[in-house]
Amino acid sequence: MTAYMTDASGKDCLLPGLLAWRMEYTAGVPCDSFWLRCGWDAGNEVKPGEWVGFRAEHQGERVFTGVVDECEVSVNSSGRLLEVSGRGMAALLLDNEALGEDYQSATQADILRDHVTPYGITAAPGARLPPVSRFSVSSGSSEWSVVYDFARYYGGVAPRFDRQGRLVLSGWDDSRERVVDDTTPVISMVRRDKRYGVLSQVLVRDRWSGRIERVENAAFRSAGGRARRVIIMPSRSSYKAMRYSGQFQLTRSASDLERLEITVGEAFCVWPGDLVTVQRKGWDWNGRYRAAQVTVGMDESGYWSRMELARPDFVV
Repeated sequence: MTAYMTDASGKDCLLPGLLAWRMEYTAGVPCDSFWLRCGWDAGNEVKPGEWVGFRAEHQGERVFTGVVDECEVSVNSSGRLLEVSGRGMAALLLDNEALGEDYQSATQADILRDHVTPYGITAAPGARLPPVSRFSVSSGSSEWSVVYDFARYYGGVAPRFDRQGRLVLSGWDDSRERVVDDTTPVISMVRRDKRYGVLSQVLVRDRWSGRIERVENAAFRSAGGRARRVIIMPSRSSYKAMRYSGQFQLTRSASDLERLEITVGEAFCVWPGDLVTVQRKGWDWNGRYRAAQVTVGMDESGYWSRMELARPDFVV
């Protein structure tokens, strides 16, 4: 893999051979991230502290685009080493607060113009989100939360970034599917059932009428689950109706209940959102999943990828 760092003037710096690296890709939340280590010659005139951008390529394909958060040069028994870490392009939206604003009718173009393109971010083609009437942006909200609210709660799409650093506002691409069978170089497999955070009941109360909507996750309650949340509907609830829907909250919380973690001895074999079919002999949880998070790395053991798999219909 080749790594390039970019300074504020747009000048690129090709890093020397990487000794180790790790890249984490998510389905939108939390932010993608990267870390790498390489040798660093004494007297190098390049100043890592001036780097602001990062991109990586593997076999001629772009595999990461992001921003630099931290650089470190150290000297130890292995010589002089450089370590760089950072996040994906979502960091620019997470780190910047939005100006409070009320839209009579907010369109996709409005949201991109006011909350995305000012940070040098472009949108991937294919998005067709409908306009939202009476859309409000609260002061102090991050630019990311504005985009998330507009896309997720009304458009039904989880916003995320691709490997070119573009904002994606369209649904999953189910044309990609990976099969993990007995020929796959599996290093480890872990099945995880996580009850913490899963809701058994949600009460949604309308502050004006006093009406209460009660929604339950019957299967989780029958399995002993006891976790209730009470949500107060705001007065202006048009575009946020889905956010305050009890069923949506139950569905999103249940997405973390069952996870399958598979580590294979390959690099960049799966991307978040890809479908993965598991067909392993002697494994009790074969079936079809969707990649929720993927970590790819290289170290003394070679290349590896760790996929965190969820149900195909999991909610971000």
